[in-house]
Amino acid sequence: MKVSVLGCGRWGSCIAWYLDKIGHEVLSGGLPDAPEFKQLKTQMHNDYLEYPDSIEVSSDLEYSVKRAEVIVISISAQHLREYMADIAKYDLKGKTIVLCMKGVEVTTGKRLTEVVGEFINKDETNVAVWVGPGHPQDYVKGVPNCMVIDSNNDATKEMLVNEFSSSLIRMYIGTDLIGSEIGAAAKNVIGIVAGMLDGLGYQSLKGALMARGAHEISRLIGKLGGNPLSAYGLCHLGDYEATLFSKWSHNRMYGEAYVNGNKFEKLAEGVMTTKALVKLSEEKNVDMPIVKACYNVLFEDKKVEDAIDELFDRKVKREFKIKK
Repeated sequence: MKVSVLGCGRWGSCIAWYLDKIGHEVLSGGLPDAPEFKQLKTQMHNDYLEYPDSIEVSSDLEYSVKRAEVIVISISAQHLREYMADIAKYDLKGKTIVLCMKGVEVTTGKRLTEVVGEFINKDETNVAVWVGPGHPQDYVKGVPNCMVIDSNNDATKEMLVNEFSSSLIRMYIGTDLIGSEIGAAAKNVIGIVAGMLDGLGYQSLKGALMARGAHEISRLIGKLGGNPLSAYGLCHLGDYEATLFSKWSHNRMYGEAYVNGNKFEKLAEGVMTTKALVKLSEEKNVDMPIVKACYNVLFEDKKVEDAIDELFDRKVKREFKIKK
């Protein structure tokens, strides 16, 4: 299968490396002036992995789109709309677009497949998401993991799962596109909070964060029309180890750096996703105290310690609402 992976950052380069490894004809595409693209184009490696000669590296977007049966996009979630405006200039009929970034568009509160849907003919071009745990640093060492591919089109997600599964990544067929997208995006917000706890030396509180974080994300998924149980699957809770605990998690590192007063230079998608989730929670009247506390710290200059105190001062309630 001919696959073009557009975006050659940490995760995009890993996807290109992986899909080549399992036998697909892979092109790795990026912006000509981007440092990560220049390094891969000239040296065929980056800080995480080395490309074999079988991977084609190109900055020609038209060529990258035209050659592909499947277009995998791995860029910053907040730049997807402008990127799709460029991609949509070319014929996308019969192609499948797979989104590998995790976020919600902050200006609209839309899921990323909804953004893509504005630029395609849905009867001619299929869209899927590829989410779940894993880090390039582990995959290149041969450490396996499990991930999910989801789509509103059953044939598309089954085809992709069959084509992209291997002994390194066991793919599961998703059953809830809304839950898969929201859960995957929201775990980055919980990851930032986990980093803040690390920065304060409150690591033992991360267990409670996991339990209550997943619970409030499940409420939002349900209000948006998804299955609340998706929050407890691979898209969200299953990705907590890689996001809340891993030394390689950008979102966790961002939260820790923030508390310590240090600047974090790499992309942490959870920052803008925090804004988007607060927008959605207000629109849908969903109580999301952890997400709102993170928002207050990042955008309202509230001290982390004060935000935690407010969470602990909330009215006592039952852990779960039990229907009799």
